[in-house]
Amino acid sequence: MFSHIAITAFISSSFSSQYVGATNAGLIRGAYHFAHPDSSSGATQAKFFLAHGGGWSADGITLPGALDIEYNPNGAECYGLTAAQMVAWIHDFSNTYQAATGRFPAIYTTTDWWTTCTGNNSGFGSTNPLWIARYASAIGTLPAGWSFATFWQYADSGPNPGDQDIFNGDAAGLKRMATG
Repeated sequence: MFSHIAITAFISSSFSSQYVGATNAGLIRGAYHFAHPDSSSGATQAKFFLAHGGGWSADGITLPGALDIEYNPNGAECYGLTAAQMVAWIHDFSNTYQAATGRFPAIYTTTDWWTTCTGNNSGFGSTNPLWIARYASAIGTLPAGWSFATFWQYADSGPNPGDQDIFNGDAAGLKRMATG
């Protein structure tokens, strides 16, 4: 289960109850940060995320945080950044997160957004787990640099509450991801 934190002024009012609820239910859980590259630097947003529940520890129940980077819901699709600026912003967030936790964040995105807004940059596949969003019966083409997705969000509704996601592995593999 992932709970939501965004930019540097918003924390979901449901975050704490969802995070604690997932822990109490015995679920492996984590948090995600909805990026707004047009509002502040990647480092600033990573530090906010870390200070407000987005951290990671090798406790076996906390997944590394996820950077939700996708089409801007309120403006320019790539937040007014060039592909090179976007890649630099993602590196800034990712490296700041890694320096603080020892782990790189997962990157949640779509292949279409990644291709459009980063120029299909291949520089994150060896460090950052991929959480691909594609509402379809097959996962489809992945962004450059990744040979597999760690998580696949395949629908926005279904038998479970909220979005429908699948981990590419077994329970032991998810536990290893949470342990480090």
